[in-house]
Formats: sequence, structure tokens, C-alpha cells
Amino acid sequence: MAMQKKSASWLSHFGQQFVRELRWLAPGLGVKRWLLVILIGAMLIGLGFAVLVLDVYRSAPETWWLPVLSYLSLRFLERPLRAVIFGGFGLVCILFGTYKLNRALLRPYMTPGKPVLDAVSAYRKKERGPRIVVIGGGTGLSALLRGLKNHTNNLTAVVTVADDGGSSGELRRNMGVLPPGDIRNCLTALSNDEAMLTQIFQYRFGEGAGLNGHTLGNLFITALADITGSFEEAVAESGRVLAVQGRVLPSTLHDVRLVADKTTNHNQSDIRVSGESNIPLIEGRITRVWLEPDNPLAYPPSVQAILNADLIIVGPGSLFTSILPNLLVPDLSEAIKASRATKFYICNVATQSGETDGFTTADHIRTIEKHLNQRIFDLVICNQKQDIDLPEGVDWVRIDEKLGEEYSTYSSDLVDPQNPWRHDSGRLAQVIMDLFYERTGPLINKETVQ
Repeated sequence: MAMQKKSASWLSHFGQQFVRELRWLAPGLGVKRWLLVILIGAMLIGLGFAVLVLDVYRSAPETWWLPVLSYLSLRFLERPLRAVIFGGFGLVCILFGTYKLNRALLRPYMTPGKPVLDAVSAYRKKERGPRIVVIGGGTGLSALLRGLKNHTNNLTAVVTVADDGGSSGELRRNMGVLPPGDIRNCLTALSNDEAMLTQIFQYRFGEGAGLNGHTLGNLFITALADITGSFEEAVAESGRVLAVQGRVLPSTLHDVRLVADKTTNHNQSDIRVSGESNIPLIEGRITRVWLEPDNPLAYPPSVQAILNADLIIVGPGSLFTSILPNLLVPDLSEAIKASRATKFYICNVATQSGETDGFTTADHIRTIEKHLNQRIFDLVICNQKQDIDLPEGVDWVRIDEKLGEEYSTYSSDLVDPQNPWRHDSGRLAQVIMDLFYERTGPLINKETVQ
């Protein structure tokens, strides 16, 4: 009885394992075509060998080994049965050998504990994902990329180069390179391995270490720019080092500076503030921002990515100092307007002190429209959950009820429980992908559509 149970258990386990391995033949993995090539090659080799053996068998004189050869070739069986036996055994050998060879070749590159089939299936799915261009800068953009990379490999981040504060600003002033900070954050967010290597890339030296608080990634990109003689080539090489799935591109290669006019409550005249890092520090409400020089040429691959995109996402990020510096590059804004891609705007979860104090969702949209002189977005995505305490001086971006009359809007719980003033990367990315795929048909809202 025990033997029967053990036998039944073994057969059940073997059957389950066999069914799991059959998933290699599922559509879309790119396996069956090459398996067919292997089978055809093996068949041709077998036919050639059979012709040779038959020729020797027929022309050779009668010796002791001819009966042995006849016995091994199963000539005492009917020919159809022999074809089935040899063909079946050969097929099993080919499949088993191919399976073991694939595992042996791929194993060194696989994540421990993750089956090879699951890794191949996920890669193929992301390889066929939509072409998405995300425009912005700062922590908001890198957080969004961290979520989107789980859905598609066809990602392009177009990043501002107007940053002039901290490590990036110092390298920009002293070394004459474009600020690498936001680009570095996006590269690490798109890296396949966000464990040790990206932590090293993000490592910041102390002020007393003689490196003035620079991050290793900023120094690395700066050194590569000096070695290659090209900032864009340095960014591309950094992406290869981090095994980035996607691209990170600057909006322009020109040395641009962000300038703003701010109006204070005490003085109705505008105060001009120069420098991205200085703008939030000066009291007052921003009335407009612009770049100097005011007509920088866009980086051509960034324009091409926008024109070829299936989905363009603007935000999240600092409205005036991360998002608008990209949109103020004339060629980029014209490319966005001309692109036939679906266009989403991701509104910030919380206001930013010195920049968007008291702003609603409608204020964010109207500010962009004012600077671009045109309506560009097909859908606005907002955070709905606003019942968590925020740090002092930070408020929720309220959803303007009238915004739904002008735009298609979608609101949902998108906050990160650990940092409620920011988006949850995975949740936001899933919402974006669901809404993008629904755009081809009726918009089926899962939570709230205004």
C-alpha cells in the first residue's frame, strides 16, 4: 500500500513538472522557432548517417557484425514502428539536451531563486512593451522609472540639465560639464541591479573627505565625460555599466540657466531670481520662468524618442525647476505637440515650499499651458488619498473639482505609505499602464473618474 502511494506521488510530481516545462512552448517566448531549427538539423544529420549506414550494410561482405547491426537497427520490427521508436527517442534527447544547455548557459546570469522560464517570459513581455517617454527630473522622475521598468524595456527618460545646486552645481561650475545629478538618479532607477552597484553609484562622500560631498556617480559621469570628450557618451557608458534597461537623455546639451520672476505679498513688483537652486529659497509666488539662453537646441535623440513614443508622461516632479525646464526647450515642446502619442500628466502628491505653495491640480496644468501656449494632455492622474499627516510646511495638492470639466482625470490612492508626500512607484506605474491600455477602448475606471 505504501509502495502504491509512493508511486502515485512520484507520478503526480513528474506530471506537474512535465506540465511546467511545457510552458517553454508558450507563445511569445521566441523558443519554438529555434527548436524547430534544431529538429530539422538533427533530422538531416540522422538521414545522412542512415544513408551511410545503409550503403555500408548493403555493400559490405557477410561478416559477424552485420547481424549485430541488423539487430540494433530493429529490423525485426515493422518499419513504421521503428520510425516511431527512433524518432521519439531522438526527440526526447534533443529536448532534454536543449533544456539542459539553456539552463547551463543562462544560470550564471539569473537571479538566485528565480526560475529561468519566468525570467525569459518577463524579459520577452517587457521587450514588447510600449515605447514610453518620461519627462522631468528630481526624485519624482526616478521613482516613476523604478515602477515603469517592471512593465517595459522601451523606456526613455528626458531629463533637465538646469540643476545648479549641490554636487551637480559645483561640478558644473568647476569642471564645465552639464549637471549629472538628475541623470545619475534616473540611471540607477533603471538599473537591473539596484543592490550593491547602484548603492555605490549613489554613495555620497562626506564634506571632510576632501571631495566636498560629491556622489561617486557624479564623479564617475564627469570623469567619463572628460575621457570620452562627450557628456552624452558618458551617460550612455554609465548606463552600460549599470545594465540599464532603457535610455536616459538630456533635454539639451547647452549650458542653460533657469530664471524666474517672483511676486511677494509685500511688494507687487517682480523679483528676478537666477538659478534653479535659488528659486525656491526666495519668498514669493512664481509668475513665470524661462531659460537663458532662451532658445537652446534640443538634444536630437530626445526629440526622436518623443516623436516615436506610444506614451508621453510629464511629471511627477518640481513643477517650475524640474518639469518646465524641459518643456521650455522649444524643439522638445514642439515635438510633444506634434507627437501622436497618448500624453499623461502626473500631478504631484504634495506642494513644494517656495515653488507651488497652495497649488491645486488645476494650477499645475494651467501653469504648463501658460508657458506652452497650448493644451497638450489627454489625461491627468491625481492622488486621491489625503488623510495622512504630512511634514510641517507641506500640504496636499488638492483636486480642483472644475478640472474634470476641462480634462479627463483619474484619481486614486497613489501615495507611498513610508513617504506620503511622494508617489508609490509600483502603484503609480500599474495605474499608468492600466489607463494606457484602456485608452484604445472605453475608459473603464477602477476607482474614481471625474
